[in-house]
Amino acid sequence: QVQLAESGGALVQAGGSLRLSCAASGSIVSISAMGWYRQAPGNQRELVAVISSGGSTNYAYADSVKGRFTISRDNAKNTVYLQMNTLKVEDTAVYYCNLKAPRWYGGRDYWGQGTQVTVSS
Repeated sequence: QVQLAESGGALVQAGGSLRLSCAASGSIVSISAMGWYRQAPGNQRELVAVISSGGSTNYAYADSVKGRFTISRDNAKNTVYLQMNTLKVEDTAVYYCNLKAPRWYGGRDYWGQGTQVTVSS
C-alpha cells in the first residue's frame, strides 16, 4: 500500500552538500507525517528530521543537524527531500525515509530501503 524509495546518497567531501529524495506512493501519503532517519555502523537508528502533512507545516530536527539540514515536501509529487549542507564526517550513515500513518489509520511506520551517505575528510 505504501512504498518509499530513497535516492541521492553519495560519497561527498566534508563541507559539501547533498540532497536526498524520497518518492512515496500510497493513498495516505498526503495525510501522513514523514521524516528521515539515519543509522551508522555501531549506532542506533536516530531521527534526523520530520515534517508534518499538508496545511500548517511543523518541523523537527535533531540537534546535530539543526542549521545544516532542511526537510521539505512536495505534495504534488509525493516527494520528501532532505537538503544537507556543510556535511560532516559524522553525518556518514544510511539514511532512511519514514512515513508515519495517522493514528486513525493504524499509526504504523513505513520505511524505505535506505541510501548511503558517506562524507570523507
